[in-house]
Amino acid sequence: MDFEYDDELVAIQEAMRACLEPFKDRREELTQMVMVEKKFPQEVWDAICETGLMGCLVSEEYGGNEMGLLAATVGVETLAQNGMGNALFILGTMAASCLMRNGTEEIKQKYLPTLASGEKKFCFAITEPNAGSNAFRLETLAKRDPKSDGWLLNGSKVFITGADVADHMLLVCRTTSRKEIEEKGMPKAWGLALFIVDMDSPGIDLKPIPTHGIEGMTQFLIHFDDCPIVAENIIGEPDMGSMVLFNSLNPERIMAAGTACGIAQNVLTKAVDYANERRVFKNKPIGSYQGISHPLAKIAIELEASKLLAYRSAWAYDQGKHAGMVGNYANMAKYTAAEMAIEAVDRAIQTLGGYGFSEEYGIIHYYESVRLLRTAPITAELILNFVAEHHLGLPRSY
Repeated sequence: MDFEYDDELVAIQEAMRACLEPFKDRREELTQMVMVEKKFPQEVWDAICETGLMGCLVSEEYGGNEMGLLAATVGVETLAQNGMGNALFILGTMAASCLMRNGTEEIKQKYLPTLASGEKKFCFAITEPNAGSNAFRLETLAKRDPKSDGWLLNGSKVFITGADVADHMLLVCRTTSRKEIEEKGMPKAWGLALFIVDMDSPGIDLKPIPTHGIEGMTQFLIHFDDCPIVAENIIGEPDMGSMVLFNSLNPERIMAAGTACGIAQNVLTKAVDYANERRVFKNKPIGSYQGISHPLAKIAIELEASKLLAYRSAWAYDQGKHAGMVGNYANMAKYTAAEMAIEAVDRAIQTLGGYGFSEEYGIIHYYESVRLLRTAPITAELILNFVAEHHLGLPRSY
């Protein structure tokens, strides 16, 4: 793919910067609120949603603009570059992708308009205490409610981001238990399903987990005790959710890559500005020392490569390429961008010396955020397993 920023993508970048402009004099206050106090910046969310960013993967019929995943990726990259990344934009876009491609007409009409406008927020629940990264070990179970045509949900999810501010949850669970699948000798991919769970439903208990790394967000352990789900809120067919699931995860990884690139550009700019001004020996800027300039130049090169890989994967998604091809690029993009961003933040801290640890310069906060990206939304090790097996054709290692 030959890439260049066309007029639409330039307009998205300009729109993201413009919507943040009213908050420029409150940047310190917002940083404290989001990074330290972990409060969700609702007014910033509203301003960003007014640009239409949440509608990129939603058709005009349901209130979106159909600009595509590449546009959404450039949008969240620009937000992160300007210090305002937000995990719920990524999760909401992933939900929009899933509903547009797999939801019934009733689901689309019910949920997509308010998702596209940003009026309603989605979180995503897949990880469980005993399953980790292995979706086939999920135990949370939805069974038919004998008193209605709906479902009753029981089980637990862990590390669920933003569950306290989300209106709806895109949830992965079982509709056939692991025990029953093993007894019948059925494929391990059988028995999964995706549901939309309204967060005001009875039977949901949220317990905050004291974690770091996601700006303005708290993560939660969630218990479901006979939580009711209406029949029409299943996405796809019972037991057939595996393909729906893995097709839906690609946008999350691509936008995570875009976020990593934005953060890297943010801290690289600060490091370069500082290196041009700071003078220690012989009244020369420290940026004239190769020990400072070469590592920053290396980050700049790796940043451009990471951006192009993220854009390529988003482009492949928008072009309707095979999910396996998109998944390959998405995993590569997420891995490359995360590793690059970790190095970028580390190098920015080293460039600023003691000031790199000062909240005044706003770099140290990002260390936790980019380090998280090596682990989530998929670990670096699992990506390497995927590439080794599916891209290189090597034997499966697990």
